[in-house]
Amino acid sequence: MLEEFKKFALRGNVVDLAVGVIIGAAFGSIVNSLVGDVIMPLIGAITGGLDFSNYYTPLAKSVTASNLADAKKQGAVLAWGNFLTLTLNFIIVAFVLFIVIRLMNQLKAKEEADPGPAPLTKDQELLVEIRDLLKSK
Repeated sequence: MLEEFKKFALRGNVVDLAVGVIIGAAFGSIVNSLVGDVIMPLIGAITGGLDFSNYYTPLAKSVTASNLADAKKQGAVLAWGNFLTLTLNFIIVAFVLFIVIRLMNQLKAKEEADPGPAPLTKDQELLVEIRDLLKSK
């Protein structure tokens, strides 16, 4: 059973999947930083200093805080600004993945279109053997 698990774990597909998950997690952190640290501040600057991550609608009368973290402590809130940030994050990830997969498909199509040198015919193989025999003399 241990040997069977070893074969399963070391198969190419499982290792490829593990690498993909690790790279995906790292890529997710990069995209989160891009959205939170670059894109949303730029949108905030264009719109006059808006910080979407702190936008919310209170659902309880007891919510009087000016930021989302404190408002959540006071009661129920609809954190639509955070949802907007995460939606933008998703759109960016989906678009980047679309571009990467598109480029990979184009490279794969080029490889398939160029099959390399054609295999030698019987006559050509015989000529190569004769040439090699003549060179060796």
